[in-house]
Amino acid sequence: MDEQLALRLRLFREGGQATPEVTDFVAAELAALEAEGHTVTEATAGMLTSHLTMALGRLLRGEPIEESSTDDQVAAELAGHPEALARARAVSARAERELGPALPESEINFLGLHLAVLARQPSVPPTP
Repeated sequence: MDEQLALRLRLFREGGQATPEVTDFVAAELAALEAEGHTVTEATAGMLTSHLTMALGRLLRGEPIEESSTDDQVAAELAGHPEALARARAVSARAERELGPALPESEINFLGLHLAVLARQPSVPPTP
């Protein structure tokens, strides 16, 4: 993970917007993506990092996550990216096991969209 992306996570933690457990979970997910050969930088994964961190933070604080008026559009876009949606569901399942609450379907879809964008970035060879 590049320095700017690490700083983003640190600011969420130090600013009280996310617990250490949430930022550690997100950092581990980013590390896994990087190990698979994805280019994980502030430029390529900044929005993914913020979205996942904020969504998990809201869930752990018991704040509601509302359905979005764009949910149908996001779901339609994801129809062409089943691997990204599958990855988002796997992230959600890990978050539920490790942190407690499950991401709602609308958040899984938005996460899938971020993952689809990340997958379009040039890859780097996976780390051994």
